Amino acid sequence: MPVAELSQPVGIAALAGVGLAVVCLLVSAVLSVKLRRLRADQAVILGGNGREDLASHAADLERSFLGLRDRVDASAEQLEARMAAVEARLDGAVYHRALVRYDAYGEMAGKQSISLALLDAGGNGVVLSSIAHRETARLYCKLVRDGDGEQPLSPEEREAIRLSLAGETRSVSLDLKP
Repeated sequence: MPVAELSQPVGIAALAGVGLAVVCLLVSAVLSVKLRRLRADQAVILGGNGREDLASHAADLERSFLGLRDRVDASAEQLEARMAAVEARLDGAVYHRALVRYDAYGEMAGKQSISLALLDAGGNGVVLSSIAHRETARLYCKLVRDGDGEQPLSPEEREAIRLSLAGETRSVSLDLKP
């Protein structure tokens, strides 16, 4: 076909057809590439070619997370039980303490007599008193329940209990007037 015929209506229609065919070919190539990518993505989701699919992977992850949650819940329950046991044991440990020094007989220097209160968190325990004299020393131990002695307490023993329950941890000296 000579070039002069391309300017004729038949030639223009032929050129338009060729142009349209080239555009269709390019669109077809682009769509083919997109379709190939879509099928590859679909194979990942739905499985295929021996690869694990995304849906089964998500299901496996969910099962793993549920198993992990069950183990964490069981561990938390065990820790709570152990913590309760430890707290119960600690309630009976010495929590409050105080030391009161005094001169029981008014004849020795240095305030050698003491009353020591050792109480748990509930105010239960013992108060120990050591009464020092020139030639002897006596040790007394009295049980304390709820911050009060089961036997009559001396003023020094009551002061040791009061100081210990108040959180006073330093040694306190009392001056007794005969």
